[in-house]
Amino acid sequence: MTLRVLTAIEPRHEAAVMIRLGAIATIDVVRRCPDLPDLLAAGAAGLADVAVVSAGLRGLDRDSLAQLREADVHVIGLIGDDEAEERRLRQLGVATIVPADSGPEELREAIERLAASTPHTEIGDAEWAALESGLDPAGRPAEDDSEAPHDAAKGRVVAVWGPVGSPGRTTLSVNLAGELAATGVSVLLIDADTYGACVAQVLGLLDEAAGMAAAARAAEVGTLDLATLARLAPRVDPGFRVLTGLPSADRWPELRAESMTHLLDLARGLVDVVIVDCAFCLEDDETLSYDTRAPRRNGATLAAIAAADTVLAVGAGDPVGLQRLVRGLPELREHSGADPTVVVNRVRASVAGGSPERRIGEALDRFAGVSVEHFVPEDPVAFDRCLLSARLLLDEAPKSLARARVRALAATLPAMAEPAPSARRRIRPRSATIGRWSTA
Repeated sequence: MTLRVLTAIEPRHEAAVMIRLGAIATIDVVRRCPDLPDLLAAGAAGLADVAVVSAGLRGLDRDSLAQLREADVHVIGLIGDDEAEERRLRQLGVATIVPADSGPEELREAIERLAASTPHTEIGDAEWAALESGLDPAGRPAEDDSEAPHDAAKGRVVAVWGPVGSPGRTTLSVNLAGELAATGVSVLLIDADTYGACVAQVLGLLDEAAGMAAAARAAEVGTLDLATLARLAPRVDPGFRVLTGLPSADRWPELRAESMTHLLDLARGLVDVVIVDCAFCLEDDETLSYDTRAPRRNGATLAAIAAADTVLAVGAGDPVGLQRLVRGLPELREHSGADPTVVVNRVRASVAGGSPERRIGEALDRFAGVSVEHFVPEDPVAFDRCLLSARLLLDEAPKSLARARVRALAATLPAMAEPAPSARRRIRPRSATIGRWSTA
């Protein structure tokens, strides 16, 4: 069987590698691609089974490799003497890498072995664990460029989603992260809302430099590691890191689904719990509007929901909010690997009648078959004080019923730890808050 091969090799290696590939009888080099666009076009046309790609190919990123995988083209990375090239390819998800000075027999074995494997071959969990522990998947010592502390155990991902209409996704995400951090659990809060990111505003942080956009770019080009992620997601409190969202909604093409998946994989090694504040929209048909492959505005949200260990579905406790929640749950279940936990927020008797929790729970169970596990009451005074001071409920209204319900919800999440004496959260005075109108 003859295998069809595409090449996109740097000039310094191309001549020698082509001579060796030409000596292999079972391989037919169908096209020598001068650049990445030509390689992607040839792959999309179904011209080849395997692509041999140099680590230094201009523009090579995670999205382009995903396009080749979608075309069922396996990718072999070609590296020189620079160890950084191998590390970059592995961070991009290329599992098969050979030196540029490999002989014909070594090249043939690598190509045939890769072509015989299942499509979409990527680095597995064991290889990632080896790479992030200071070893590459082959067992050799890897360059140690990460000073970020992390445990061998993987953290858990919690995706917070809610339908259109501001049901309180961000408010719940921020306060859940604060409650977990107060018990000694390390938390990373990621603002992945591509329509209206506002975690930075809620916490009173500067958002001129979007941490999420920088992390996504680094993941796209294969330079995102634990040290870089730790630098882009600074601590706002002990054990509480924040990756701020896009300062402008028109920058949504910077957040790709493949980059989000890789970001979450790395974040699991940085903290105990990753909380993702997701966008409301779950539509997955943006590609139907284009003749060619294009970025998906909801790709980051869908990737987070698919990767999450726990999905919280947040709805507002009024007739409009509940209707939107019920209509959105079937679509959410299609994208989620976990059964969503329903949370009804902003519950109040003025719109739901007496005993609002009982009424809402019975109505959803009877007419929609939805079981509500958690209710958070409306407390406009407490939440307005939190927004004014850029602080959390446990700081600004520690005895409020809303805070008690959020705390109870946090206790049900995975990786919830018992409070350690040294890790108890200290309520900061307002003068120490990094707020919009206060300075340290």
